[in-house]
Amino acid sequence: MAEMSRNGAAPGPAPERGLIMLTLPQGGDPAPMLLEMEELLRTAGVNTVATVVQHRDRPHPSTYLGPGKLRELKELAERLSVEVIVCDDELTPRQQRRLEDELQSRVVDRTAVILDIFAQHAHTAEGKLQVELAQLEYNLQRMRGMWKHLERLGGGIGTRGPGESQLESDRRMARRRITLVRGRLRDVAARRDVMRQERARNETPSVSLAGYTNVGKSTLLNALTGSHVSVNNRLFETLDPTTRGFSEGGRSYLVTDTVGFIRKLPHQLVEAFAATLEETLAGDLVLLVADASASEEELAGQLQNVRDVLDEIEAEEIPQLLVLNKVDLVDEVTRRRLANRNPDAVLVSARTGEGLDRLKQRVAEFFAGRFVDVQLLLPHSSGAELSALYESGAPITAREDSAEGVLVSARLPQRLVSRFAAYRADDP
Repeated sequence: MAEMSRNGAAPGPAPERGLIMLTLPQGGDPAPMLLEMEELLRTAGVNTVATVVQHRDRPHPSTYLGPGKLRELKELAERLSVEVIVCDDELTPRQQRRLEDELQSRVVDRTAVILDIFAQHAHTAEGKLQVELAQLEYNLQRMRGMWKHLERLGGGIGTRGPGESQLESDRRMARRRITLVRGRLRDVAARRDVMRQERARNETPSVSLAGYTNVGKSTLLNALTGSHVSVNNRLFETLDPTTRGFSEGGRSYLVTDTVGFIRKLPHQLVEAFAATLEETLAGDLVLLVADASASEEELAGQLQNVRDVLDEIEAEEIPQLLVLNKVDLVDEVTRRRLANRNPDAVLVSARTGEGLDRLKQRVAEFFAGRFVDVQLLLPHSSGAELSALYESGAPITAREDSAEGVLVSARLPQRLVSRFAAYRADDP
């Protein structure tokens, strides 16, 4: 029986001991990259006990690190009883096999770490399908390594038959599964498209949250809408898109939180999570959320990484409003500097509520031009038009029945103003 902790719960598994390796050109600063990878590993349940950095123009084509640095890494890993060696880049299948042969230790790359975190945090059927697709595509090109004991025989007698057949069989099964998962995700995307069309038909203003992972997007969603989305302090805590609503000035707005971005987000994850990331495209306005407490260089890097992913999913044309969150963690001097350098940004603290009213006001101002407050007098004989008005989803702020008809005060989207122009009871 597992030993119980003081509060009566069984303790979780002890973190693995990990070592990070990284190559970068001369003059490059490894600190931001190592800090991010350490945070990724912490989220994945790995404790970083050492790092090895090599400055070189490009990684070694076979072993990622040069021979001398590789020997140094092996000695360090043995001395510290390292259980897993993690590369802060995506390794080729050849590099991964050679490294595991040379180091006699488990070697994983950045993509594998992120996939592992995604697998832990996927809760909905859609999220699990997206993670499975990314894992299948990642593992497909690495399947040959599963049968490398046959490669050592050098071909010819003894290498044909079951081993070769098993490798091809596994590949065929993986490809069939990929086709099946993609089909299911297309069905999910189609359902999402129907929901987006319904929101567009009702002219419900839609706002998307985009930003680096762990900058407080989910906390901001909760603060704006009064919802209770999970806000654990972990990278990629939110994988599945979550849509909630809030009201400002008598008008309702939808806010959608999606998966956070990160430096060097693996391409297969962008592809697998296309249905989720496309929720950003459905927004009329993107709230670009960033961490106000980050250093100037880190803040600029985060924003650039987010904008790169927005470009990749063709969302760069959607209007953006910069929201600098966590201002409760900075002093007055830093606040003034942030405001001076980002005059159009809104400084908020989702945790304390500071600046949220101003943010709601800015959102309302952005959408103000899309709606017109009107008074309509619809004769009793125009019941179909009255029904169409209600079905349009336009907010009805007042209604009065009279002998002449129904007097309605409404906020019409611009596209409907001309349709009801003949019934205007106010001065247009």
